[in-house]
Amino acid sequence: MKHNLPRYFSVLGWLLTLAAVLPAGLARAQGNGPGVRGARAAALGNASVALAGEVWSMGNNVAGIAEIQRPTVGFYAENRYFSAALNVGALAVALPLSRPAAPVAASVMPGAEGATPAPAAPPTWARHGVVAFEAQRFGGQLYNETRVGAGYGYRFGQISLGGRVDVLQVSIEGLGSRRVLFGTLGGQIEVVPRRLSFGASLYNLSQTRLASYEDERVPTILKAGLAYRPSAQVVLLAETEKDVERAANFKFGLEYRPVPILAARLGLASLTEQASAGIGVLAGAFQIDYAASFQQALGFSQHLSISKAWGGKQ
Repeated sequence: MKHNLPRYFSVLGWLLTLAAVLPAGLARAQGNGPGVRGARAAALGNASVALAGEVWSMGNNVAGIAEIQRPTVGFYAENRYFSAALNVGALAVALPLSRPAAPVAASVMPGAEGATPAPAAPPTWARHGVVAFEAQRFGGQLYNETRVGAGYGYRFGQISLGGRVDVLQVSIEGLGSRRVLFGTLGGQIEVVPRRLSFGASLYNLSQTRLASYEDERVPTILKAGLAYRPSAQVVLLAETEKDVERAANFKFGLEYRPVPILAARLGLASLTEQASAGIGVLAGAFQIDYAASFQQALGFSQHLSISKAWGGKQ
């Protein structure tokens, strides 16, 4: 046990620092809450509940997977404040069920369908919806959180609905682990087609208990936000996130797309006092996104995601 003490003190030091300089909501371990999925969302201040059509909608708002038109797989990696104990890794897969009734518009950068000029015919979606799966891990050897989730999204008219179920395991070296099961619901609506979208999600709707000590529970979090596209090149995002036991977090994002294969992004989150920026590149069937975020007390975090779509439109 003695040879482990320096490592325990190192992790404990990080947790105490987080608790001292950040609001209580951010000091929670990553996996208990919905977290960030994809470097695009990270660059936009995680104002992502109204975004759709990309594999990372599985974690940001499961209703958004209903707009995915091709089988897609994605990998996401995050390093917080240059500490290996705060690493995040995630793998997600989305599979449309059956083929649409009519051809869809030409492909653009995932998640940016609304940023392109309206096609002659409206796009169509997978007739039987889209299923998705995700595996994620946060932390290191001493403390880690692992989740496995399955979700489903379906779009009808201008409305998308989705739900997912997660198994979350929290492990502490020397103290064992605990597994819990909980669900999440999401919805999106095109208020003004291809211009203004609204999204909302409720994470851990059952308020699942994680530990009996002090009645610790997986946080229940409500997110709601808007995505506005004033032109073919610009997306403006605004979102509020509310933990039932914490103050609200207001998040804002801006995405500028000078050409269809390149995007530049900026983001800001009020509760965490964090600013972010990033870029996205569409290289054939590969979508590559990078983001860096800065928190004044703790420093930089880096985010990288790569996704690939294959086959024709489903």
